[in-house]
Amino acid sequence: MGNRIVPAALIALLVILHGQLWFGRGSVPNVSRLVRQLDEQQLSNMNAARFNERLAAEISDLREGLEIVEERARAELGMVKANEIYVQIAR
Repeated sequence: MGNRIVPAALIALLVILHGQLWFGRGSVPNVSRLVRQLDEQQLSNMNAARFNERLAAEISDLREGLEIVEERARAELGMVKANEIYVQIAR
């Protein structure tokens, strides 16, 4: 009788471990699903990063564009801001 307990316990342990492998928290299907979700999230993050870079470039262009417009208005039209005094020096 004692000779059968050890193999039965080992077989039961093997069945439990095998069940965990296929149906537990760290099971093969669960890990596969999580890896797929991770890939999708990384792709979504890359798309969001590209969108953010484009927005940052647009903001930069708008800021620089306004500076260029202001510079040309000052140089070509002699425009000044409020509380500024325009002094023209002839050469």
